Amino acid sequence: MYKGPEQYLDSDAAAGRIMAHARLLLKLSRRFEAVAPIGLRHSAHVANYKSGKIVIHADNGAVAAKIRQLSQRLSDELSKGGTECSGIEVKVQPRQIPSQSTTSTQKPLSDKAIGMLRSTSEKLPKGSLKEALERLLARAAKAE
Repeated sequence: MYKGPEQYLDSDAAAGRIMAHARLLLKLSRRFEAVAPIGLRHSAHVANYKSGKIVIHADNGAVAAKIRQLSQRLSDELSKGGTECSGIEVKVQPRQIPSQSTTSTQKPLSDKAIGMLRSTSEKLPKGSLKEALERLLARAAKAE
């Protein structure tokens, strides 16, 4: 008889508790999505459940403030789903956006800027500043 990974995890006591907690979080997440106002459903999510309190992570401060305003109503609604909810703890925790780039784009130097940098570089004595300006001018020439 085939045993899926869930059955192996459920058979160990510690793993069984973790699986039960994971199932509870999934149930609370679905319930939160069902009872939260439409504008908040995709900007916040259930992060944890401990000692009767549901921990919700909000994407930003405005969403967190709105959830705090609605916390009593949300608590009551989440309790109707069968899990005791004595309160809601809200934390701001922005989600990571994988498509968001952190690299900057290289902007070309104007002819006037190149001329001024070249003139300045020629007047400088040998040293690290002169070398840095020459590298900058070389990269600017390649970019054209």
